[in-house]
Amino acid sequence: MCGIIGMIGANSVVPYILEGLRRLEYRGYDSAGISTLVKGVVNRRRAEGKLAKLEKKLKDKPLTGNIGIGHTRWATHGAPNLINAHPHVSGPVSVVHNGIIENHKKLRTDLVASGFVMETDTDTEVVAHLVKYYHDQGLSPEEIMRSIIERLNGAYALVIMIADYPATLMAARKSSPLAIGYGNEAMFIGSDALALAPMTRRISYLEDGDWAIVGQDYSNIYNAENKQVERPINLTEVSGALIGKGKYRHFMDKEIHEQPEVIGYTLSAFYDPNSGRMKMPELPFDPTLLPKLTIIAAGTSYYAGMVAKYWLEGLARLPVEVDIASEFRYRNSVLPKGGAALFISQSGESLDTLMALRHAREVGQHIISLVNVSESTIARESDIVLKTLAGP
Repeated sequence: MCGIIGMIGANSVVPYILEGLRRLEYRGYDSAGISTLVKGVVNRRRAEGKLAKLEKKLKDKPLTGNIGIGHTRWATHGAPNLINAHPHVSGPVSVVHNGIIENHKKLRTDLVASGFVMETDTDTEVVAHLVKYYHDQGLSPEEIMRSIIERLNGAYALVIMIADYPATLMAARKSSPLAIGYGNEAMFIGSDALALAPMTRRISYLEDGDWAIVGQDYSNIYNAENKQVERPINLTEVSGALIGKGKYRHFMDKEIHEQPEVIGYTLSAFYDPNSGRMKMPELPFDPTLLPKLTIIAAGTSYYAGMVAKYWLEGLARLPVEVDIASEFRYRNSVLPKGGAALFISQSGESLDTLMALRHAREVGQHIISLVNVSESTIARESDIVLKTLAGP
């Protein structure tokens, strides 16, 4: 997953954006970049590989500015190289993006016909030029956002900075997470609470289809119908401490060695010392009458679901089916009335798993999630949340 961070403040934003990017390294990435705005000019630094390479570039040629956006990229459209790294720029416009713009080829053709010159194969560059197209027509930030959202198909999180609006960031999300952080004389936008936690604990989560105009001391949020709405400000439980690899070579190595300790943390959350028994959360249904459980996940979470199937069928005598999240919506599954669906996702933001969850709810299943991030989208949209407590 790509990572996004944006900030408007009273002082230089670069140290804070770098800190946010460090906390997004766990998502994996192949390049990183930052752009800021100074006296009406967009300045940008990008680097292939690890964040340390970007930090070296910033040390050799510093960036300043009290407004900026940053990004860690995991390549989807376009090779993992410097020219494809975010932020992408089109004149006064700078854009960072997580997700996939499904109709980028059609938009690319339209923009080229309008005189735009493409430098990359990425869908994000198309977004940058599309924003400039509407900006050149004299539209306001609100009008620009309404116009581009109407034309973008796919799943995305966007943060946009325009030189002519030096105190404004623009943001949008569709099936990809984005949060707004409220600081002291500063505002933040990030992919998740983990990225924002060092700067602020006061966070609003944009809902699917939301877009926002963010200034130094305000945020105006609009829903998918372009009506201004209020989103609750939550105090995040996420620690502001930076999570490092410690003595381990990489995060996977660290996580493998931490498994015994993590299992203890997770089980202790369900242990009742008074009775000496495990106490599970109260369910919104009678588990003894459950006709079927469907476990839905992707990647290694899917493998965990396959193991759970053997345990639940063998010990609880409960019929269990395990589905790949990306296939679940399209398979026309036979799901009994009153059944339950269990969704497994470390981040709680896995897009295929989230879309499968929404489909399961539409067809009348009780929704249970097993996640590691209690404030994630999957957790917020579940009836019951089981936390693994494995740490960031």
